[in-house]
Amino acid sequence: MNKKLKAIGIFTSGGDSPGMNAAIRAVVRTALYHGIQPFGIYRGYEGLIDGNIQPLYSHSVSNIIQRGGTILKSARSERFRTAEGMAQAWAQVRASGLDAIVAIGGDGTFSGAEEFARSYPFPIIGLPGTIDNDLFGTDYTIGYDTALNTVVEAVDKIRDTADSHERLFFIEVMGRDAGFIALRSGIAVGAEDILIPETRTDLDELIDRLDTGLRRNKSSSIIIVAEGDELGGAYAVAERVKERCPRFRTRVTVLGHIQRGGAPSCLDRVLASTLGYEAVTALMNGMQGVMVGQVDRKITFTPFEYATKHHQEINRSLLDMARILSS
Repeated sequence: MNKKLKAIGIFTSGGDSPGMNAAIRAVVRTALYHGIQPFGIYRGYEGLIDGNIQPLYSHSVSNIIQRGGTILKSARSERFRTAEGMAQAWAQVRASGLDAIVAIGGDGTFSGAEEFARSYPFPIIGLPGTIDNDLFGTDYTIGYDTALNTVVEAVDKIRDTADSHERLFFIEVMGRDAGFIALRSGIAVGAEDILIPETRTDLDELIDRLDTGLRRNKSSSIIIVAEGDELGGAYAVAERVKERCPRFRTRVTVLGHIQRGGAPSCLDRVLASTLGYEAVTALMNGMQGVMVGQVDRKITFTPFEYATKHHQEINRSLLDMARILSS
């Protein structure tokens, strides 16, 4: 074990995700158990540059496991992308006496950590905190399950209205570069079609499916659209469909940032707690420059460059299944 580890910094960066607080709690209490002083770095890389670093204690993380968002706040940092910004961050690391950092976030967070460690040899361990589930090296990211449940709950309510008024709803969910939220939530709500960035959107096929539904007297239809769909999102798709088929009574709902908020699910709380605990253990064992994940229920350690550059692939058989089940 690394006997020199006396102080660990923790920060959250990029978009918030439910379960980040559970991860913070796990890191803090695991560190304290091993006699290591944890420090909260507020507002991510921005806070690191500005020296917004405060010690955390067991009571600092009481009653937060059930809360969404992040008590450490989050921010995107353009300054950290510069050599000057990184030099300022390194000066704050030295001044604060930190021996290592646990960075909780997504690909932007890990890309920054990788570059920082390349410039300044310093131990950093990452935890996958993003609702998009697009990082390589873990089956699920912290926040993904909660986001799915939020989408499903919202769409179930929209379905009631769609059914009552016999309407076609296009519902946009987050997923600029990846369709994981759209795919699994679409299956769960019985969507008539699921449009994601990883696949080509065939407008003719979509309209044929909707026509088939009309002929079978379907009283409502739900189309789940990832924001990164090739046609430009739910509004663009709905407009194209309405131009060609004005008989459809279309409506559009963009769920937006509601998907990021709310109390984390049981799965996210357990996942975040497990990965936070393992991050401290990994640092004590001398590991660095890796993301802690869970694959097939086993803890894995993936170098940052692989976690960010080798994104998970969509299970296309799930798309086929979704279309068969909604036909």
